[in-house]
Amino acid sequence: MLKRTYIILVLGIVLLACNGIKKPKKPDNLISKAQMTDLLYDLYLLNAAKGVNRATLEKNDLDPEFYILKKYNIDSTRFAESNAYYAFDAETYKAIVDVVKERLESKKQHYDEVKKKETDSINRRRDSIAKSKRTPKDSIKKTIDTINVETIKPKDF
Repeated sequence: MLKRTYIILVLGIVLLACNGIKKPKKPDNLISKAQMTDLLYDLYLLNAAKGVNRATLEKNDLDPEFYILKKYNIDSTRFAESNAYYAFDAETYKAIVDVVKERLESKKQHYDEVKKKETDSINRRRDSIAKSKRTPKDSIKKTIDTINVETIKPKDF
């Protein structure tokens, strides 16, 4: 009986604690959805770069978050408030993130195509170099045929 009482008490506290979640008030200086999309796109891009080549970013003393905030001329508080406001409404935030995801995938596809073209070009160049270095069998045979074997005299030893 005592065990049931504790379980009911804990569940009651959890329900009451979850009930107090209120939607954040709309900030006075809310970042627009379009600007938030651009900001998140750049932020994801720079964070990916940081994951790939952290040493280069550290060498150039580049902090991705600071760079983004400076680029869009906003402070971290404004970004945090706007991000919290949009994140509370899951549908709105999902729409923003979906646009960012589409842009990132589009850029990835573009760079994959560029990489493929460059790789194909390099492979064609390698093939043409290798082909020019190979001596065709026919040319060796023609060379032997053009030499008159009878006119060649052995060396006297």
